[in-house]
Amino acid sequence: MNFKSLSFGLSLLLAVASASAQIASHAPTLKPAPAPAASDVDPLIATSKPVAQVNGTVLTEADLVREEYAIFPYARQHNGLPKELEPEIRQGAMRMMVFEELVYQEALRRKMTVSAARMQQAETGFRKTFANPEDYNAFMQSEFHGSQKLLDDKIRRSLLIDQLLRIEIESKSAVTPVEVRAYYDRNPDRFKVPESFIFQTLSAIAPDHATPDQMNAARARAEKELPAARAAKTNNDFGLLAEKVSDDDYRVMEGQHQSTPADQLPPQVLQALRSMKVGGVSNVVQVGQVFTILRLNQHTPAGKEKFEDVRVKLARNLQQKKTNDLRAALDERLRRGAHIEEP
Repeated sequence: MNFKSLSFGLSLLLAVASASAQIASHAPTLKPAPAPAASDVDPLIATSKPVAQVNGTVLTEADLVREEYAIFPYARQHNGLPKELEPEIRQGAMRMMVFEELVYQEALRRKMTVSAARMQQAETGFRKTFANPEDYNAFMQSEFHGSQKLLDDKIRRSLLIDQLLRIEIESKSAVTPVEVRAYYDRNPDRFKVPESFIFQTLSAIAPDHATPDQMNAARARAEKELPAARAAKTNNDFGLLAEKVSDDDYRVMEGQHQSTPADQLPPQVLQALRSMKVGGVSNVVQVGQVFTILRLNQHTPAGKEKFEDVRVKLARNLQQKKTNDLRAALDERLRRGAHIEEP
């Protein structure tokens, strides 16, 4: 798993109260289940088997499983992780878990603190994630043996990690409009738009290894539908006809093909589409044993995306990249002076 692409969330069980208190790229990773009765807790969560040490602090199998479930939140519904993905998820979870512990220890080294008001706000928000007091109490018993102190420690740890990441990542990851424009101007090739088409098909298909008579029969079936296809006034009208009589798999989508680059189309189809106006219907076009009628719904010539059209998405992508780079650099820096034991 690419470390830079990971979403580093907190591996505790908390939902910090207000959205303003969370960093979008660092929200808590695992909220409690809607009804976290003791019987619902995965047996793996309950184990305290050591799996790593970070500067002498032991991290357990329970911590690791929470991280795994944060990466693959559907694990509970599917009775665990998909076997084919389990090694990769586990490796990523281990990396996340160690990173969070390093961040927490760095926050302690800097003598960072959490105010009583912020603690109260976080605890209140956490309680609100439960449907009722009974669910909350059951969760407290299964995860913290009913200890308010253990819960407070988890909350404080979460908030300290959050604070440090705000300082080291969020506050440094902003991208200015000038930077966005400069990136756009420096990388023109990334914003090239290939010629593409959105179209519909209505097809008659001869069988594999068709005889000449079978080929002629398939063409005749397509020719028979051509007047009705040309009479269709809208793509919906054409689609209903295709759904009714077409042999190709696109009939279940009313013959609709999503935007397709020109270089991915058979030459016969490309030639026909280039000769048409939007809303036009072709003659029968043969591609192998397929005899198809085309309706052109959109033609996008080759060109370049306008800055205003890509500005918002580009800014978001550049900020995400900067966030990932800062996070990876922080991880590398913290690991450099740490003593980490992993299996």
